Amino acid sequence: MGILDGKRILVTGVLTDASIAFHVARIAQLEGAQIVLTAFPRLSLVERIARRLPQTPPVLELNVADPEQLDSLAGRISAHLDGLDGVVHSIGNAPQEALGGNFLNTSWEHVAAAVQVSTFSLKSLTMAALPLMKDGGSVVGFDFDASRAWPGYDWMGVAKAGLEACSRYLARDLGGQNIRVNLVSAGPVRTMAAKSIPGFSDFEALWGERAPLGWDIRDAEPPARACVALLSDWFPATTGEIVHVDGGLHAMGG
Repeated sequence: MGILDGKRILVTGVLTDASIAFHVARIAQLEGAQIVLTAFPRLSLVERIARRLPQTPPVLELNVADPEQLDSLAGRISAHLDGLDGVVHSIGNAPQEALGGNFLNTSWEHVAAAVQVSTFSLKSLTMAALPLMKDGGSVVGFDFDASRAWPGYDWMGVAKAGLEACSRYLARDLGGQNIRVNLVSAGPVRTMAAKSIPGFSDFEALWGERAPLGWDIRDAEPPARACVALLSDWFPATTGEIVHVDGGLHAMGG
């Protein structure tokens, strides 16, 4: 008997089998969950990757910047599941102009794109799924420690700070419906999204030197397991929390 037996989970953000979200989906299935994936923009790629999971789940197109796709999401999920118990937000993107040391010169157009996709989407995705969460449930998002200014991370760092605040306000406003909202702040994992961040290799060296438990940048399973735990009933009174899964680096001094 798995910790997600009978749970129905929506997982966003699967792009390759190196994605943290892929491992969330895999472990969730092994723990007894039924899942639906979303994909954008490469639907056919995610459909191929989905076949590598223990059971091949449905894959729905979802552009979180498209109000029509958000409005239709609950109906499209209902074709496969009779409700939702959990939502995984693993979505983040910023134009290259908003990264890589260009912080002081980034235009609002590029900042707005980063914030809409990486921050506001936590609220818009949650609200799109809310009609299917009639008995409550768990929303879990993925974070990267926004308490510091990281080299090259720039406006994505600002977007992550907004994501952390957004999760707390969602926790406040949805608690009455028995919906928990938490984030997993993961150490750096070598995913396709990470490769698009200028200077990402600097993170690899930092974690290797300073994380007291050590950190394998190729292993997405530790943050994925934390996400699955938060989706389960083992954290019934935890909301508005940021769970660090980074080998302990966040707790170390300079």
